[in-house]
Amino acid sequence: MQKEKFTIVGGGLAGSLLGVFLGQKGYKVDLFERRSDMRKDNVDGHRSINLALSNRGIKALERVGLAETILKDAIPMHGRMMHDKEGKLAYQPYGLEGQYINSVSRAGLNLRLLELADEHPNVDLHFEHKCLDANLYEAKTTFKKDDGEIVNHESDFLVGTDGAYSAVRDAFRTSGRVDYSQSYLKHGYKELEIPATADGDFAMDKNALHIWPRGHFMMIALPNPNKTFTCTLFMPFEGEDSFDLLKTAEQAQSFMMEHFADAVPLMPTMLEDFMHNPVGALVTVKTYPWFRGKSILLGDSAHAIVPFYGQGMNACFEDCTILDDMMNAYLPNWDTVFDEYQKERKPNDDAIADLAIQNFIEMRDSVGNPEFLRKKHIEHELNRLYPTDFDGQYELVTFSHTPYKQAWDQGAKNDALLKHIMDNNLDKNLEDKELMLSLIKKYV
Repeated sequence: MQKEKFTIVGGGLAGSLLGVFLGQKGYKVDLFERRSDMRKDNVDGHRSINLALSNRGIKALERVGLAETILKDAIPMHGRMMHDKEGKLAYQPYGLEGQYINSVSRAGLNLRLLELADEHPNVDLHFEHKCLDANLYEAKTTFKKDDGEIVNHESDFLVGTDGAYSAVRDAFRTSGRVDYSQSYLKHGYKELEIPATADGDFAMDKNALHIWPRGHFMMIALPNPNKTFTCTLFMPFEGEDSFDLLKTAEQAQSFMMEHFADAVPLMPTMLEDFMHNPVGALVTVKTYPWFRGKSILLGDSAHAIVPFYGQGMNACFEDCTILDDMMNAYLPNWDTVFDEYQKERKPNDDAIADLAIQNFIEMRDSVGNPEFLRKKHIEHELNRLYPTDFDGQYELVTFSHTPYKQAWDQGAKNDALLKHIMDNNLDKNLEDKELMLSLIKKYV
């Protein structure tokens, strides 16, 4: 029997992974990407911000046989390392012993996924094709190539994986009866770099995500295999302590020395990077439905989120595994496959979008606060002492496959328990099993 044909618009992480999933199942896939072929480019010319790969993303990569290869080059990060203004350090583990997130290169991972997709003779990759129009009901698309040529394409099904500013989602929005919201943080981001030391080693602890929390702004740093750190400065666009006030090298130097004095000596190209690297925007997109006619949305096209829970890529990859599950359960009824996929993912991807905003406030404002550190210590100890009875929200999100909505709901219950322990100064009673299990049963 002739297999169905798919058009995928967008060759980023979600689109290239989905191309592999469908290619392995024997479907004919045409994947169109607006950018040039990164396999022929210097990948450094593409987005360099590092990503935190965790359990959900690893599961998807395991299904396509790529997890071992990617993890071989990943750097484990076992916790957060907070830097205060005096350069003092405070460490906070992410989970239990053996639980960690993995720093991976966005460009490197995208490259490997494209290579894997292209290994399938039924998958064709088309670069430098900008999507101009999409007919959701007939799975027809129109593209403009970089040389100006117009290309019309049709298939049995159309998948939009073309990111936060998706052209396919625009076709959904204009098709009628579509809920849509787009909201920007008042903060933007700029990338900086900490290079390897003179003797070729990491300049800081390589197995931690480094955070410089400064109230309404912050900087983070993730390690790279070449012994560098990719640093990202998050600040308001306008107002006090904003990008708008840092127009000159002198202003940038003064600001960085005042707030990140321990990091500046490690950043010899800081001023050059600051003055030349662009300021990016941080957007959250929510929309519904994700399925109409013969077309679906997946990844950032359906649910763009800010990066502060380290789940953007993992959520997109989990979309692919859930869609794969629905294909295994409901084929040959494609309408049921797509409808069950959107109903399963919508509440969960909304939840991780909200969690990402919550975590941004936490990272920016709270991680250096003694009471916050006390709360996190209690939470960590409860998870360690009573692993079958208590799960922290971060652990549920990062180290399990618990639906995001369930993790969101669990976090509210956990907060009530932790507040009771702190208000009643029960920190020293955490090993009182009878007491703690009774409290966990009451609140959680």
